[in-house]
Amino acid sequence: MATLEELTVEATAEIEAAKPLYKQVNNERLEFSSADYDQAIIDLANSKWNDQQFGYIEARQEAYGSIGDQLDMQFKDLLNDTTTWKDHIAQVKSDNPKPE
Repeated sequence: MATLEELTVEATAEIEAAKPLYKQVNNERLEFSSADYDQAIIDLANSKWNDQQFGYIEARQEAYGSIGDQLDMQFKDLLNDTTTWKDHIAQVKSDNPKPE
């Protein structure tokens, strides 16, 4: 896992490569100021850090499927003496590990 400092270096390189960046102020197109570029780097680095730390949560939620589908898996597992739901949950957790 990258540190925030490492992600800031990465964000700086991405912002530098994307220059010039512009903003719209009072219907006028202006290039970012130094402060705007500095803030863009901070925002991008923080976004990358949040994705790294918490991105697994959204990925798991999408992969789990709906509660209805999970309940259906559990019901069929009870009827058929299978472990489909348990296997599915284990696979989702394995595919989307929680950062340590």
